[in-house]
Amino acid sequence: MHISGTTTMLGLIGTPVEHSKSPAMYNYCFAKYGLDCAYLAFDVPKEKSGEAVQAIRTLNIKGANVTMPCKNAVIPYLDKLTPVAEAIQAVNTIVNDNGVLTGHITDGCGYTLNLRAHGVEAAGKKIVLLGGGGAASAIAIQAALEGAKEITVFNLKDSFWDRVQAGLEKISKAAPECKITLHNLENREELKAAIDESDILSNATRVGMAPYEEQSNITDLSWFRPELVVTDVVYSPTETKMLREAKAAGCKTCDGLGMLLWQGAEAFRLYSGLEMPVEEIRELLYK
Repeated sequence: MHISGTTTMLGLIGTPVEHSKSPAMYNYCFAKYGLDCAYLAFDVPKEKSGEAVQAIRTLNIKGANVTMPCKNAVIPYLDKLTPVAEAIQAVNTIVNDNGVLTGHITDGCGYTLNLRAHGVEAAGKKIVLLGGGGAASAIAIQAALEGAKEITVFNLKDSFWDRVQAGLEKISKAAPECKITLHNLENREELKAAIDESDILSNATRVGMAPYEEQSNITDLSWFRPELVVTDVVYSPTETKMLREAKAAGCKTCDGLGMLLWQGAEAFRLYSGLEMPVEEIRELLYK
């Protein structure tokens, strides 16, 4: 990579970031298109989110991706939010347009674009969504806006329950044509009944990633049926226990690496106006 006095900086803020795949993704794209840009990962704790946003302004950084725990914390320091980011109060991409910082959320786009790459549309579908955090909220609003018929969310009834419920109510107002309901993940009878009636099952919890690699939210493999599409937001490991077992049962599966790639592709488009070579990046990251 050639770095000069004209090189434009972009980056990732959040913590931890040392294992992030974003620098490899974006720097590959910059090199491919001959863009005079460089991308770095910056370890930023939540309490320093404001300072990080100020650094974007001061250093004229062209854009930044935002990961946990800063996705909500950066919002007060931005100039504008897209309607989707406003609705779920989360940002994973900041675009600097001549000093005006706009917060976007591309996670949901990554989810639906990943489905589309596998020949599946969210429109008209019944979706069971496991989890109620930031990724789940992004998935829910994007799928709802794209015409999903029904989204049934299952989350643990813990201290975040009321927050999850309030967030889903906002999503319902933004996409009133989609029926959205919240249920207790520990109610296995309700969960099975919902999966039996659904077209897509999506895991948006941490189950399946370290240190829970050998765990799955679906313990009864008879719940999988060949016509069910099963997706996961976890990208390390690429094939989670849930996806592995669903595939063995004949389900079409979409892994979390695909969602990561497609949300990155949307962010790259926002930064550059260009299309990310997704399959080339997938091959790069597999290596």
